[in-house]
Amino acid sequence: MKKKIRIGNSGGYWGDDLSAFRRQLTSGPLDYITMDFLAEITMSILQRQKMKRPELGYAVDFLKQLDESLELVIQKKVRVISNAGGINPIGLGREIIKLAKSKKLDIKVGVVYGDDIVNQLYELTTAGEKFTNMETGEKFDKVRSKISSANIYLGAEPVVKALELGCDIIVTGRVTDTGITLAPMIHEFGWAKDDWDKLAAGVIAGHIIECGAQGSGGNITDWEDVKSFYNIGYPIIEMEASGEFTVTKHKNTGGLVCEKSVKEQLVYEMGDPSNYISPDGVACFNTIQLKDEGKNRVRVFGIKGKPEPELLKVSMSFDDGYKASGTLLICGPDVNKKAKVVSDIFWKKVGHKFEETRTDLVGTGSIWPKQLGRADTDEIYLKFSVLDKNYKKVNDFGTMLPALILCGPSGMAVTGGGRPKPSTVVAYWPALMKRDNCKAKVLTIDTKEVEEFLEINFPIVKHDAVEVSLPAKKKYKKATGAKKIVKLRQICYARSGDKGDTANIGLLARTPEIYNWIVENITSKVVKSFFKGITYGKVVRYELDNLNALNFLLEETLGGGGTKSLMVDPQGKTLSQALLEMQVQVPSSLLKSSKVKK
Repeated sequence: MKKKIRIGNSGGYWGDDLSAFRRQLTSGPLDYITMDFLAEITMSILQRQKMKRPELGYAVDFLKQLDESLELVIQKKVRVISNAGGINPIGLGREIIKLAKSKKLDIKVGVVYGDDIVNQLYELTTAGEKFTNMETGEKFDKVRSKISSANIYLGAEPVVKALELGCDIIVTGRVTDTGITLAPMIHEFGWAKDDWDKLAAGVIAGHIIECGAQGSGGNITDWEDVKSFYNIGYPIIEMEASGEFTVTKHKNTGGLVCEKSVKEQLVYEMGDPSNYISPDGVACFNTIQLKDEGKNRVRVFGIKGKPEPELLKVSMSFDDGYKASGTLLICGPDVNKKAKVVSDIFWKKVGHKFEETRTDLVGTGSIWPKQLGRADTDEIYLKFSVLDKNYKKVNDFGTMLPALILCGPSGMAVTGGGRPKPSTVVAYWPALMKRDNCKAKVLTIDTKEVEEFLEINFPIVKHDAVEVSLPAKKKYKKATGAKKIVKLRQICYARSGDKGDTANIGLLARTPEIYNWIVENITSKVVKSFFKGITYGKVVRYELDNLNALNFLLEETLGGGGTKSLMVDPQGKTLSQALLEMQVQVPSSLLKSSKVKK
């Protein structure tokens, strides 16, 4: 058994920097490289692709990356794991073998599948699976006939089997982002299936690197701290058999690994920090301890975990109408006034009533709370959007937009390629199903045409409840001094993301004393009031004393989420920056630390 392994990530989503894979291979030693290609909505896109061309249904970019670097993968003995298989992992596996043969390379490819249950839904519902929407509580009957993709979130176990069978490259369907990182740890260190603390450490390590460079300085609030974003170094986990690990990156690369960058990634799309559920176990994010170990090195330790869930998540999607968006460039003085005139003209000309419409004045703060709106600009994008089940109505919307150019005020131009065309709205349906109704399959293929197959069942095992004790909360002197008005960004930093129609904002205090203050003052009620007109549901707050952080879940905030949303920022990526613009009155003693932004 090894004492330590190095796992590098080289992709956080389908569309990420294709050169990152080769950079990870050439910039320093690694044992494994992982890549995450599958967002929740990607599966439905791949399903539609496969219906048109049955040989596709996987992320073709992965093949391009291997074509450039397969010799290096073999030469350096780096094992590669990716969920690029999407809807057709077997097809991708066979294409990799063809590629290796063309280069006269000898490799073994593992394919993990069995997650795709779109053709088993009637059978499973007859067997008792409810597939109730876990966000809205809606019954499955209303959408079952419309479902176009349905995939179980599998965990690390089938990937571990493929590693045990000696595979050099492993491609999977819907294996969790954390599962593809955890699998090498279980394989190399022989971690037991019920060693919840170590498994939780692996899940958290996977969470830190699953979004690529977002864990090594990308998207960081204090972006001025990053000397260069050029050739940004993607994150690397140095995992030890004990479950403690270090986050780092290759030397002589851009980006930044520090406590702030790691903490921001930890709170990204976290949910309840005491119950981060994965198929492999529950990780307790409120137990994580961090320590800077020098330049671009952060130590992570103290992690606790709890038993695996009896239910696994299923991500489903279905077509739910059409939408279209178009933009006009509006320039000159009084752009807000001009935009109002143009908007009134446009909606009258369209003449239809739609299920949803939206008008955005991009460039005036229209995507943020109203109190942050600004109009001191001479040019904006005026964005119109519609959503409806009726294709003709949505198509009519597109034909009317260019017709404004010669019929309205001066200083207008159509942008984005002319007439907007209707696109299919893909709605998301998250559900749960019993673990023992799931099966994973592993196929291995090598360049000598030898194939092996095995099937893995997931029996429900009853475990005793695990009590996780948290460190005693530290006490700090109450902040004193005359109160000063500052922006929240001076005393905090933040990261935001999405889960369906819920926005997640993690707010991190720059000092423990500031954390004590925000616990008392930045409440759910304060955040809900700040996002009035954007957040329509409740706001739930969680406290993470160990990270000096608050995690907010803002329900009914993203216009339905996914491809359904008409918002400019449908994933809430910018909402953390909006929250940091909040003005607060703080005691002057909190502003004396060197960590506070001036």
